[in-house]
Amino acid sequence: MGKAQQRTEPVMHNRLAVLRTERGLSRQDLADALDVNYQTIGYLERGEYNPSLELALRAAEYFALPVEAIFSRRPFQPMSQQLYPGPDARSPSRLPSRQR
Repeated sequence: MGKAQQRTEPVMHNRLAVLRTERGLSRQDLADALDVNYQTIGYLERGEYNPSLELALRAAEYFALPVEAIFSRRPFQPMSQQLYPGPDARSPSRLPSRQR
């Protein structure tokens, strides 16, 4: 058996799977829209392949979002943390014990 290939470029994190799912698209649907093979979408979503600049720009145009909303060199925060940062001030764990 041969050696497993080692990745030499840094992983490009992305939100393609989330965006695709939100819009009810299959990998094939997105691949057709971006003019790539459906396997390319899988590789991108799993972080096994980094998009070219041209492909990243096509994805941004397709989703009508800035490139940095789809792709990042650092992991994205979960959407729940972006929408609801920190615990709710009125959650039971934050209330004094006599108010629980």
